[in-house]
Order: sequence, then structure tokens, then C-alpha cells
Amino acid sequence: MAKQQSAWAQSIPMKEQWKIMGRLMTYTKPYKRQFGGALVAAALLAGMNVALPWLLQYYLDHFLAKQSATLGVIIAVASLYLFGTIIKALLQFMQSFWFMMGSERGLEDVRRELFAKLHTLGMRYFDQTPAGSIVSRVTNDTMTLADFWNVILSVIVGVFSVVSSFIAMVLAAPKIAWTVLLFLPVLIIVIWYYSTYSSKVYRRMRERLSELNTKLNESIEGISIIQQFRQETRITKEFETTNDAYLATRKAMIRTNSLLLSPIINLLYILALVVVLGQFGDNSMHTFVEAGLVYAFTTYVANFFNPMTNMMDSLAFMQDGVVAGSRIFRILDDQELAPTQNPDAHATMTHGKIEFRHVNFSYDGEHNILKDISFVANPGQTVALVGHTGSGKSSIINVLMRFYEFGEGQILIDDQDIRDFSMEELREKLGLVLQDAFMFYGDVASNIRLFNDKITDNQIREAAEFVQADEFIEKLPGQYHARVIEGGSQFSAGQRQLISFARTVVTNPKVLVLDEATANIDTETEAMIQTGLARLRENRTTIAIAHRLSTIQDADLILVLDDGRIVERGTHQELLAQNGRYALMYQLQAGEK
Repeated sequence: MAKQQSAWAQSIPMKEQWKIMGRLMTYTKPYKRQFGGALVAAALLAGMNVALPWLLQYYLDHFLAKQSATLGVIIAVASLYLFGTIIKALLQFMQSFWFMMGSERGLEDVRRELFAKLHTLGMRYFDQTPAGSIVSRVTNDTMTLADFWNVILSVIVGVFSVVSSFIAMVLAAPKIAWTVLLFLPVLIIVIWYYSTYSSKVYRRMRERLSELNTKLNESIEGISIIQQFRQETRITKEFETTNDAYLATRKAMIRTNSLLLSPIINLLYILALVVVLGQFGDNSMHTFVEAGLVYAFTTYVANFFNPMTNMMDSLAFMQDGVVAGSRIFRILDDQELAPTQNPDAHATMTHGKIEFRHVNFSYDGEHNILKDISFVANPGQTVALVGHTGSGKSSIINVLMRFYEFGEGQILIDDQDIRDFSMEELREKLGLVLQDAFMFYGDVASNIRLFNDKITDNQIREAAEFVQADEFIEKLPGQYHARVIEGGSQFSAGQRQLISFARTVVTNPKVLVLDEATANIDTETEAMIQTGLARLRENRTTIAIAHRLSTIQDADLILVLDDGRIVERGTHQELLAQNGRYALMYQLQAGEK
């Protein structure tokens, strides 16, 4: 843990920051019209910022100073200034609107790509990464990118303003203009130092925010356990500790920004103004200095420094965006992908024969969980997997379902390598029923259909009837359109499992995979759904992890696992006759009854 914190304490090198910014800018290419229009408006706006002071300078020096300003001249100058101000306001609107629209659409593309990428990552990634951290990257970090692109606008507008103001100063008073330019190296040094130092602060702040989201997500998901064991005080203290750590990083950010942003620019602006006025004062000792020139020049100085104030203030968002971008790209570049099939995978599953040949599998790439697993499940047969916790039962299911890539050996379906089947074919023909039946927010029908529009309402009803879930569904208000709240908590465990059975049977899979599908159900409820489960297994190859041995006595083959190896195999009667591990497990369960 200390190593991870020290890594986050480091600043992002400037070379890497430029690389991240360049990559972020690629998301703006599809919306070049909006961004291009904003840049044109910014350039025109810079021109207006020069033209308006010049108009007043000309009026002051050529009319007021010579007392030749007639009513017509006053009205003409006022009208021109009003018209220029209106044009300036319109340009500001177009610049801001077009750039914001382009930014929002680019942000949407990033979030869409990130969400799609998450669904291509392997289960190992989600085993190692807290859900709250992932949520933080998809929500908080992506939203930060909108501010980042606005920073780019501020920088571009600032550059236009600085360049145009400096050109105007050179045309008005060249020697004094070059004096103002001497302050620019100081600004560059400040910007460089801020970028280097603040990236470390922002990386630490983003990590603490991710930890805060993780802690919040964990507390909400485990609220029933927290209340059951009266852990509210401990959880609150842990949250306060994490929250205080996040607050400390926010304070560090505020201190950094308060010292290195606006105050520095304002100080340099005042010093530059003092120097400019001093030089004009010195010139006035030897020659006549026009009042309009002094006014216009000081306005140009303000236009020279004010955008820099905005740019420096925006650097906070830029650093935040760079850090957020690095966290987002860490997901997009992650190679912990879900197992892939062969490029020409087009095999079709027709019979549902499953065969494991000397399969080895490891979660971490070093320690094998499955060791030399070999068995055959012929079409229509039921193969049961039994063993203590950690023996490898679920790992067999994980590699069969292609949630994880196995190592050595082969997995065959209908005598063809499992990699020769497309993922769509496997997901359609391999039906999985898990121990915990997860239900999505919506209604009963959508939870059975799972948003597959090809499945009709009649097929949903037939599937529910097949597993005997229709008995309680038709008693619900709204029946198949009854509302399902998050997690389906208004249903009992048995009812959720029946809906899960219907969800599986509606796709008519060739192979049925049961991962302790009745482990969390009481004996009475289990007896009620055994009929539905038995019908579900008819004419299908079934791989079942069994918790209660009484439920798999009719299995064609029972595999007893221990430490990732198959230590016994046979039918229920054959294993009892061996008087080995299975017989002992069966006697223990019979004794409990």
C-alpha cells in the first residue's frame, strides 16, 4: 500500500503531460467545426479588444484634446463604440457556445468509449479493482475533461489576446512595449513550476477521491451487514479518516492555487503598469504625451495580463484534467482483457458435449488453482462438481464460461476447441444460473428477457411456466410488468432464483451450468423449485456445482475435487461404495439432517 501511495505522490513529468493532453485532444477531431468556429470567434474577439481602445484613443487625441468634438462626432463615436461592444458580446457568446458544445460531445465520446472498454476487460481486472474506483473514473474523472477542454479555450483566447495586445503596444509605443515583454519569462517560469508541482497535488487528490467513492460504495452495498453487527461507529470513523485525507489534499490544492495563480499575475501586472506609467512620466519631461495614448496603452497592458490571469486560474483545471486523463487512459490501455476467441471462430454448438483435457488454470499466473482437470460430459448428461470451499469448483465454471483464460490443456465442445466458437454462440448456447440471482431495475419481463428484443412476451410466459415461476408472477400487481426495484429485494430468494431459471431457459441453451443454484434457498423452497430445475435439465448437458449432495444423486457423473484436482469420480452409488471423501461428505450431511 505504501508503494502505491508513493507512486501517487510523484508528479507527472512534463513529457507525459504533453502526451496525455495530445491524446485528449484527439477526441475533439469529430467536432472540428464547432471548435474551429470558436477559434475564429476568439480571433475576432481579440481584434475587437484592440479596436475599441484605439477608437477611444483617436477620439481623445484628435477631438477632445483639440476641442473639436461636435455633437455629430460624439454621436458617431458613441454609436461605433456601442456597435463594437454588441459585436464583442456576440463573439463571446459564439466562442463560448461552440466550444462548450464541442467539449460536451467529446466528453460523451470519452465516457462511451470508457464504458464500452470496461465490458471488454476480464474478470481478473474487476477482482483487483474496487468498484468505487471504477465508478469514480467513469463519472468524476470524465466530467473533469469538460473543464480541461475549456482550459484549452482559455489558453487559445489568451494567446490571441496577448499577441494582439502586444502588437498594438508596439505600434503605439515600441520601446515601452518591449519593456512589458520582459515580464513574460517570469510568467513562463511560474507556469512551469506550477505545472510540475501541482500535478503531484492533483494526483494525490484524485486518488483520495477514488478511495472516498470506494468506501461509500462498500458501505452502501454492505449496509445490512453493518447494521446487523452494529458497525456503524467503526464505518463512520473509517469514512471520516478517508474524508479527512481527501480534505487535506483539497487544502494543499487551494494553498497551491492561492499562491501561484492570480496573485502572481496581479503582482506582475501592477509592476508592469508602474513601469509603463513611469516611462510615460519620464517621456513627458521631454516631450508632449497624448492622454489617449496613455489610456490605450494601459488598456493594452491590462489586455496583455488579464488573459494570463484566466489562463493561470485555468491551469488548476488543466492539471486536474491531465491527472483525470491519465487515470482514464489507464483503463483504456489496460490489457487485462476478457478471453478472446480465434479470429475465424464460427463453429456451431449442436449437441452440447463438454470435454476437459488436462486443463490447468491460475488466477495470478503463478499458482495453479486447477491442476490436470479431465472429464467428459456427453450430450444430455449431468456432471456434478462437489468439494470443499476453494477446491476449484467455481474455477471450472469460470474457464468453461470464458470468464477467464485457462493455461495448459484443452476445453472442447462437440469435439471442437472452445476458442473456435464465437462469444455470441457461447453466450447463447451456454446457460448459467448463479448462486445469487441478480435482478435489474425494471419489471419482471425485462429481467427474464434481459433486453433481448428477439424474445417475445409469449416466450417469456412459456419460460416462466416451464420452471413454475408463473404461479407467483401472476399474483403480482401487473404480473409480468410488475415493478422490480434495485436487486429485486421485494422478492424472496426462491422467487428470484425462479426468475433466474426462466431467464436461462428462455434462450433454450444446449448446455446448462448451475453454480450452486439452490445454495441460498431453504429446504422447503428448494423442494418447490426442484421440479422446475429438473425440467430445466431435460435434454440438456448440465454442469452443476452442488452444495447439497441430495440434489445431485441422479447425476450421471460426480467429480470430487480437492486442492484443484479430481480425487474421486463416479455415480452416487459408486462413490458411496468407495467409502472415500464423497461418502464422508454425504454421511456428514445426512447426520446434520
